[in-house]
Amino acid sequence: MQFNMKETIEVLERTPQTLEYFLSGLSESWLHCNEGEATWNAVEVIEHLIEGEKNNWIPRLEFMLQEGCNRPFPPFDRYAHLNVQSQTSIEQKLQEFKTIRMQNINKLNNLIEPNLHLKLKGSHPAFGTVKVSELLSTWVVHDFTHIAQIVRVMAERYRADVGPWKDYLGILKN
Repeated sequence: MQFNMKETIEVLERTPQTLEYFLSGLSESWLHCNEGEATWNAVEVIEHLIEGEKNNWIPRLEFMLQEGCNRPFPPFDRYAHLNVQSQTSIEQKLQEFKTIRMQNINKLNNLIEPNLHLKLKGSHPAFGTVKVSELLSTWVVHDFTHIAQIVRVMAERYRADVGPWKDYLGILKN
């Protein structure tokens, strides 16, 4: 098992700053490009991350700590952010993400006693029994997944423009 609480928090703390530095001030064409129909652009990914901070990670953790495996925690709607029309700027969205993430890290630090809680189990509505450490590991890898997604989507925008160099750019390999 590779899970380490300190290292988990290191990544969770850095994700908002990483995204803020990368996306703030970019033109709308970078922020709204996608990979085609039914794919997300960078703004939609940030909205999804905000939704997850509000309704996924900490609420599920709290549920697991209270209920154990007695009943499944509520499902998370991964597409809920697509049903909300937001007029806020990318900078405002990134600030909201950073604020709620820091609040959630504080909650995490107050909820979890690493030697006591990490092996506790809960019930996922689709997967069945899951461990607290698996939920927290998934939170970190979820961040990595969406950072990679944003970069991949933005690189796709220049697929045709790189010409023959496409063969040397791993991010453009299908």
